Amino acid sequence: MAEKSIVPASFFGIVLGLAGLGQAWRLASRLWGLPTVVGESVLGIAALVWACLLMNYALQALRHRARIREEFLHPVQGGTPALLGVSTLLIVLAALPYSRPAAQALTALGIAWHMGFSLWHVGKLWQGGRAPEDTVPTLYLPTVAGNFTSAAALGALGHADWGWLFIGAGVFSWLAIEPLIYQRLWHPQGLPSRQRPLLGIQFAPPVVCAMACLILMPGAADPWLLMLWGYGLFQLLLALRLWRWLGEQPFAPSYWSYTFGVAAATVSGLKLALAGVPAAGALAIPVFIGANLFIGYLALRTSWLPLARLLHLSRGAAD
Repeated sequence: MAEKSIVPASFFGIVLGLAGLGQAWRLASRLWGLPTVVGESVLGIAALVWACLLMNYALQALRHRARIREEFLHPVQGGTPALLGVSTLLIVLAALPYSRPAAQALTALGIAWHMGFSLWHVGKLWQGGRAPEDTVPTLYLPTVAGNFTSAAALGALGHADWGWLFIGAGVFSWLAIEPLIYQRLWHPQGLPSRQRPLLGIQFAPPVVCAMACLILMPGAADPWLLMLWGYGLFQLLLALRLWRWLGEQPFAPSYWSYTFGVAAATVSGLKLALAGVPAAGALAIPVFIGANLFIGYLALRTSWLPLARLLHLSRGAAD
């Protein structure tokens, strides 16, 4: 029973999708006059899921230290504990309109975890010893996702100068890692189906970077921001083209890895539309609708998993 109670750090990816969708609804309320209660409700659910996962993970760290240590040292899943900091920094954006002190405290905690974990994790990577097949998009999480979300949280609090330091760390980490991921994808053996859900992380860096920069520069519409957004949209279209290949693995919470890129692309598009960019104004509607359908579908499927497991156990007991 103890083995079944373990919740991996990758489950914090659920918070990323929900928090991003809630932010998108906040912007959509400003742009199209949609009900504000929807966005705030989604952000409230994201905060609740984050708090429950955080408490659960903390208890696991006390009760199952060996399993947590195993996750930290795993060649593929070892980057996923970065999501504890990333999700916390996204909750900052949800909390800020309600309590600036709470947002500041969460920012401090999120950045502390991000810096501590990423320096430890990357330090291990620099010492070598990894197999080529372990090069998957989870490598982005500590140094790319963590730095970009740190920048977004600091920008929201009005510390743009500090935020740009994290943008620099995130951008150059992204540019260093991306060729390694493409080399892995183009390898003759390809990517096994069990690892393909992790490709959702691959689509996130350009649009998360754009989102963070737009928070640091409210109302900006510079061409390079459109370039980042365009690259992210192209990769999302590539995911649609490969949806059968990407979805060969049975449904699991790991598919939430796609939602960070989807939500960030939506938020970036809405921010650019609010800044008066015609292309963003035209594309924001289908991107927003698609994000709601996709993340809503994942939420329903994920909610069904515990019930389906309970029904399966009940049938087994009856037999």
